Amino acid sequence: MVLAIYAVSGIVLWHLQEKILFHPVPLSAAHTFRFKQPFNEWLIPINDESKLHLVRFTLNKNIPRKGIVLYFHGNRQNIERYARYSDAFTQKGYEVWMIDYPGFGKTTGERTEQRMYDDASLVYAIATKSIQADCIVIYGKSLGTGIASELASRKTCRRLILETPYYSIPSLAWFHFPLYPTAQMSRFEFPVHRYLANVQVPISIFHGTYDRIIPYHHTLKLKPLLQQKDEFITIPKGAHNNLSDFSIYHQKLDSLLSL
Repeated sequence: MVLAIYAVSGIVLWHLQEKILFHPVPLSAAHTFRFKQPFNEWLIPINDESKLHLVRFTLNKNIPRKGIVLYFHGNRQNIERYARYSDAFTQKGYEVWMIDYPGFGKTTGERTEQRMYDDASLVYAIATKSIQADCIVIYGKSLGTGIASELASRKTCRRLILETPYYSIPSLAWFHFPLYPTAQMSRFEFPVHRYLANVQVPISIFHGTYDRIIPYHHTLKLKPLLQQKDEFITIPKGAHNNLSDFSIYHQKLDSLLSL
């Protein structure tokens, strides 16, 4: 009986893993955004069936442009959920370029790990047509830390900043479902630990000690992979979605964007 329950639960977990990992809210191409920040948007054709939606949060006219932040967001809803975080960068002279993943917002097509990497490469290529690569900051939040790390492992930029990253998706899944062989079951890997080894620019990691989604002790496994130029920034009592509520986050971020 116990084995039967285990087997059935494993089958359910296998089939539901994408629903556990991704929580998108799609939007029609005609949807109108009401962001407070100045912005423009592009809907970029990938092929006959797929499009990539890019929102560029621009600067006020009196702020000179220092660079571009390529911002890869978390696993919920779409760009509307994460737009408010752009202020921390635009106030420092950085445009924020944010894409939605397939099935999120206005981005369409099949969602695969490789497609998400390819979309990141595409927006990077577009950015480098308007600015030098060493003026680009790659930023990943939660799920987006895997995409950001993969991009930074292949492309030149000023620095890589990761907010609440994970070691890998199979490793994180094992923490939440320790009875199952998650390494064999996971259809998405996003091996942050593997990518960090190939990142040549400074890396900064933000993580809170009260994070219950990606636990602090899980992310600490990344710390030995960092070099002397890198920094692991602990935010006491910080949870998964509230690090921007802490002054230490803004103090450190402002310092990084001033370098």
